[in-house]
Amino acid sequence: MRIAWKDLAQSPNDSLVELEGWPLPPAECETASLRYFALADDAICCAGCLPQDAERRVEIFAAEPIHLDGGALSLRGRLLRLPEDDASGWRYQLHDAQAVQQTAIAAGFSRRQAIGAALAFGLSAWQPLPANAAEIDPQPGRRLLAGHLTIDLHSHAGAINGVRRIAERAPYQPVAAPMRAGGMAAICLSVVADSPVTRLDADRRIRPQRNPKQGELYAHTKAGMERALGLVREQKLGIIRSIADLRAASANKPSVIIATEGADFLEGKLERLEAAHRDWHLRHLQLVHYRPNELGDIQTEPAVHGGLTDFGAAVIERCNSLGIVVDVAHGTFDLVARAAKTSRTPLILSHTSYRAKPREFSRRINVAHARLIADTGGVIGIWPNQSNFADLPAMAAGMAQLAGLIGIDHVGLGTDMMGMPSGSVLDTYEELPLLATALLQQGLKEEDVLKILGGNYARVFEQSLAG
Repeated sequence: MRIAWKDLAQSPNDSLVELEGWPLPPAECETASLRYFALADDAICCAGCLPQDAERRVEIFAAEPIHLDGGALSLRGRLLRLPEDDASGWRYQLHDAQAVQQTAIAAGFSRRQAIGAALAFGLSAWQPLPANAAEIDPQPGRRLLAGHLTIDLHSHAGAINGVRRIAERAPYQPVAAPMRAGGMAAICLSVVADSPVTRLDADRRIRPQRNPKQGELYAHTKAGMERALGLVREQKLGIIRSIADLRAASANKPSVIIATEGADFLEGKLERLEAAHRDWHLRHLQLVHYRPNELGDIQTEPAVHGGLTDFGAAVIERCNSLGIVVDVAHGTFDLVARAAKTSRTPLILSHTSYRAKPREFSRRINVAHARLIADTGGVIGIWPNQSNFADLPAMAAGMAQLAGLIGIDHVGLGTDMMGMPSGSVLDTYEELPLLATALLQQGLKEEDVLKILGGNYARVFEQSLAG
């Protein structure tokens, strides 16, 4: 059913529709062939021009990558209508979208404007997908992974997070079955600590919206932990509390390492860390997330602390003594620099990707930032963000590139499973063998692929727990 923009609100939820509009890729997108982008009702040239009115824009999740050349685009897919108070800031989503036709150049939006917009987003070139993007044979990867310890450095699998999900006790999504099917032995299952006070804005940036009330983020994180542990029980997952537990993990008996994304739940109280280690089985702590907190500054907001605070340094020292992995994802360069000097054990930066010159407030890191982690003996998890990688071969190339810059011992996988608003090129653990094959196709040795997909993190985990 072809619909006009004015008819969006009247269209049945989860109905098959056809809609024409003007596409806009996410900020810092480095390919013009995407499975995730925005569609607007009028020609736009940059993210700042995306309509604020939620009735004039739709969030697109394509079935296969769609090439964007700056022209108008007609798409067919399932139209989903979100609640008006949805935290994402979007009202409509088009899922399983496919291109019906594409106008060469839309009226009022010239090729020169399209190229200008591309440069504004940091595109190096507008090129079609690699020819082998959909031609990966999973068998080499599956054979390689069999019997080996694979680990995801950062995951929200199971739909454990979200203020509404926690409050309504929403059903879990499958975790154990996809892990077994794809050969994933362990995941760092991360509870988000600051969700009540952050929101996704119209520019696709998650930002703090207000200051938390006293005790609010502790109560939220506690409820989130109860939900995460409920998932573990329901799907019969193991909990990794010790080095022996990690070594015993396998895809046949998948396990989780309990983590938090942000230490906001501490609320300045160091004693809560020991309680979290004991009561929640916390073994992996990310210091900051999407609000500058008591521990330090974040990449996506102006600095207010000058990096890591004294309290943040004290938290790292306590993590070292308790046996908790220290994760500096989302932290500024200055935060990471002081953390590297403070920690006695290697640091993790669980989910990011490399870029020579990251844009302001970007979550990506340059080589100097990466080397701060590597110099501690630590590991950087590369995430499968559709804004940065067109497909799994491109992601594998990004992993190989970073390994070439800082060493194979310092690269890992951080999927951010079910946690990326911009979409993922690895959206289920069943696809892990495809990534393993793609890494082999980059010319990496089998032992190096196994390091990236688990061995490197296992080393840091053991060093962190051994003190």
